[in-house]
Amino acid sequence: MHEAMNSRRSEKLRWLAILIAVVLMTMIYGLSGCGSSDGGSEESGGTSDLAAQSTLGSGSKTLRILSGSENKELEPIIEKYAKKNHVKIEMTYQGSLDIMRQLGEKNFGYDAVWPASSIWMNAGDTLHRVKHAESVCQSPVVFGIRKPLAEELGFVDREVSVNDILEAILAGRLKFCMTSATQSNSGASAYIGFIHALLGSPDVITMDDLQDQDMRKKLAQLLSGIDRSSGSSDWLKDMFLKGDYDAMVNYECLMINADEQLQAAKKDPLYIIYPYDGLSIADSPLAYVDQGDRKAEERFLDFQEYLLSDDTQDRIQQTGRRTTYTGISDKNKVIFRKEWGFQPDRVLSPFKMPEADVLDECLNLYQTVLRKPSLTVYCLDYSGSMEGEGNKQLVAAMEQVLIQKNAAENYLQASPDDVTILIPFESSVIGTFTAEGNGKELEDLYDTVDKLEPMGGTDMYNAMERGLDLLDEYDLSKYTTAFIVMTDGESEDYYNEFREAWEEDGRNIPVFSIMYGDADSSQLDQLAQLTNARVFDGREDLIGAFRKVRGYN
Repeated sequence: MHEAMNSRRSEKLRWLAILIAVVLMTMIYGLSGCGSSDGGSEESGGTSDLAAQSTLGSGSKTLRILSGSENKELEPIIEKYAKKNHVKIEMTYQGSLDIMRQLGEKNFGYDAVWPASSIWMNAGDTLHRVKHAESVCQSPVVFGIRKPLAEELGFVDREVSVNDILEAILAGRLKFCMTSATQSNSGASAYIGFIHALLGSPDVITMDDLQDQDMRKKLAQLLSGIDRSSGSSDWLKDMFLKGDYDAMVNYECLMINADEQLQAAKKDPLYIIYPYDGLSIADSPLAYVDQGDRKAEERFLDFQEYLLSDDTQDRIQQTGRRTTYTGISDKNKVIFRKEWGFQPDRVLSPFKMPEADVLDECLNLYQTVLRKPSLTVYCLDYSGSMEGEGNKQLVAAMEQVLIQKNAAENYLQASPDDVTILIPFESSVIGTFTAEGNGKELEDLYDTVDKLEPMGGTDMYNAMERGLDLLDEYDLSKYTTAFIVMTDGESEDYYNEFREAWEEDGRNIPVFSIMYGDADSSQLDQLAQLTNARVFDGREDLIGAFRKVRGYN
């Protein structure tokens, strides 16, 4: 497929060999390892537990909040309070599963928690420290479909059911983007809504309901319509706006923001669909986590009172969030534009979410049986600079992904139809290793990762081109496909060759990357921009970065 590009690479390598032959031995030593970059960019993914991503206001008093990413849009409202009251509010944004997990840890590094939905807070509060929980706002999880397509499907100006959406998918007329049900609340809420609808709207979903084979079949068919996945609702919106996709499942408030940006770009808006038999609602609870600090509790209560005040609730509503279940105030209805399908007068009637054990079984069922299979190509850096601690952390990270008992702790298990391709590299590709399914073949890849020894230089582009060639063997319409690249240094500069190969390939495979050590962030940012993907920072927590990026496929 890429003979011409390989020829150019061979020519470059020939000249490089000549140069190496005439330089000093010290230079040879330098070329054998990874280069370094003293530049950097703001990380886009993994975050240490205590690293605030936004600091609003200033002063000696601090309020630390662990929040869902959808609350980033409320920062101007939060900052107004912080400045007026001389309080420093530190916001750290993580996915619903991370929030739930951290809430259950003994050492919780925050004063308050602000997830998208109460289900994650209730499930994570195993130590019973959460108090003063109040819903700040509400946002239904809806379908947004490009308006011309929504008109073709007959979805405009009428009530639409989950079965109507399923029929459009089965007819090959609709694909959509959605966050992972096991990593983000918007995906989980939509998924539970699908189950509720396909079961015929029971009072509450039970364990017995999950054994319904007709429901399982229809749900798998519905999820087969997913075009791209994500671990973050906010990032999904940004990805959608940069790409060419039919539809998206997301919060109503983020749909408003997306439509405003589409209008500014003179593009077709999304037409909003509220599936009447499976509409789930994020209730955005803000709660204090009691760790014995009375002054922190007082600061929290004062801040919460501000958010729930009439003036602030009005400002929150102006961001596209609802502050009651019964509709939008007359003055703010202009934000919820009816020509885009928004229904400001709709009374929201949430169905009852399942109990914690049933929710857990729903998520495991999604991850191991029902979701669209993943095809993941791991390109892993085994250059000389990874020797020692770097390689040790890489092996530990892959252990969390490939060993299924470990993966199950974070709802990252493979399914029987998944395909996992491993391409370790240094100056050239070390080898290619493939596993299908979620059994011994997959876990044997871990032994490969563990036994390989770091050596040589760095050429991640060569590994990715090899991956593109290997993908020719698969019908990618059956998979959500992605590259995951981990590197700790500056790669040999074959970006243009890879870009040509990726564009010639034409399948728009996203390349997610994990930055480690002295990795060149500009090279990784370049790949993310080209492929509409994302860079994760693994310099402080490589294991956590691998877990996060795995949630995007």
